[in-house]
Amino acid sequence: MSMLDQQLAHSEETLGRDQKIIRTSVVGILANLFLAAFKAVVGILSNSIAVVLDAVNNLSDAASSVITIVGTRLAGREPDKKHPFGHGRVEYLSAMIIAVIVLYAGVTSFVESVKKIITPETPDYSAAALIIIGAAVAVKIVLGRYVKGVGQKVNSDSLINSGEDATLDAVISASTLAAAVIFLIWGVSLEAWLGAVISLIIVKSGVEMLRETISKLLGERADLDLARGIKETVLSFPTVSGVYDLVLNNYGPDRFNGSLHIEVPDTCSANDLDELLREITEAVYLKHQVILTAIGVYSVNTRDEQVVAMRQAIHDAVFAHEYVLQMHGFYVSEEKKMIRFDLVISFDAPDRRRVYAAAVADAQALYPDYQFMVSMDTDFSET
Repeated sequence: MSMLDQQLAHSEETLGRDQKIIRTSVVGILANLFLAAFKAVVGILSNSIAVVLDAVNNLSDAASSVITIVGTRLAGREPDKKHPFGHGRVEYLSAMIIAVIVLYAGVTSFVESVKKIITPETPDYSAAALIIIGAAVAVKIVLGRYVKGVGQKVNSDSLINSGEDATLDAVISASTLAAAVIFLIWGVSLEAWLGAVISLIIVKSGVEMLRETISKLLGERADLDLARGIKETVLSFPTVSGVYDLVLNNYGPDRFNGSLHIEVPDTCSANDLDELLREITEAVYLKHQVILTAIGVYSVNTRDEQVVAMRQAIHDAVFAHEYVLQMHGFYVSEEKKMIRFDLVISFDAPDRRRVYAAAVADAQALYPDYQFMVSMDTDFSET
């Protein structure tokens, strides 16, 4: 399959993914509207603040599904002049809005529950009310597993958040049912207190959703399996002796652009490099659906055995320092009496610059007659 065919197939796959998200969201909207209507009636007739808050929560879930649909539609738009990398990050924004809605629902519910604790009202449950609440628990469990399952399959944070929220609703409804049974048997009303606990659980869930989504918008480290896979693919080319500096930019779920550096022999011509870079770009897209927008090149000495020995000596010197992860891009120019390479220092180092300076000083001490050009580099994937 050519790169063009793969791109067309990926576009069709994206379209199918969007349709699944929208279809699942519609199911969520209908189910939540149905539950909200019944719970509102039950809550008002039984004078139950917990059931009424549960109904309001179902309405917020329906609104979340609407936002998911809108976000999916916007994210699926084709790239344009203003947004050449597409609109995929809109999905993260829609997931963040859903998290804010969940958080707001939790805060307002807590306020109402506290009011009921201060001025309590006695609930009045009927058999029909309990049956409806029990049915709601079953519906929410099934809905939550279904929505979250689809979200995981299509890598949709919005659906995953909605599914987790639905599962949480099932727990909340089950707690409400338990409170009703306790009141009917022992005459103890836990409504307001239960409402407060439920509200805090909702707030916690909203904060966790919001934190996770903001983290993705800020830019997270690339998935390690994907990073390793890309490096293995590039290293499968015989001319390539090393792959470094892999950077992956996320422009929405499963939408990555990236760049990397490769080490190749100093005997490669410009034409050889041009052909190699094109082949690498195509291979990475076909296998990983990642578009490489740039491939840098490090030249490796291959004609001088003395340089090979120098590289090994410097390698041993710098790796004697803890937190040094990589040394790459090594090249010696006898004409200019210059040695150049990059050092990757781990993020775990208490002071990365101090480790870098000490490693370079030890390398310089081995060959004082040479000028050293050493860059402190970063491995964004730390694979």
